[in-house]
Amino acid sequence: QVQLVESGGGLVQAGGSLRLSCAASGRTVSSYAMGWFRQAPGKEREFVTAISRSGTNTYYADSVKGRFTVSRDNAKNTGYLQMNSLKPEDTAVYYCTAKFTPTTMYVGLRENEYDYWGQGTQVTVSS
Repeated sequence: QVQLVESGGGLVQAGGSLRLSCAASGRTVSSYAMGWFRQAPGKEREFVTAISRSGTNTYYADSVKGRFTVSRDNAKNTGYLQMNSLKPEDTAVYYCTAKFTPTTMYVGLRENEYDYWGQGTQVTVSS
């Protein structure tokens, strides 16, 4: 079992930045691919970004490409999501996810690929 806890959400003005963290416990996260999803009010949860267990392969949704950066520190068992140039449409609850995989370069793009989810952290971007 892996427990994931997100932190770093909050209220920020448009154009600002936030850095989300995802602290993992229970297992060494280096064997897990990680991802971030988000859910805005009244909308379905959507993919944001994913990173391979090695950290060398990443993938981004078009809506965040060039603004968000995903990273991880396996020594700290923590994943990160740096969000820059935030827009009001980025307002959502952000979820960290993890999937055990033997494949170093694997990244998951769909919700049903992931085994573990955090509780989410609220990000609100004001205009």
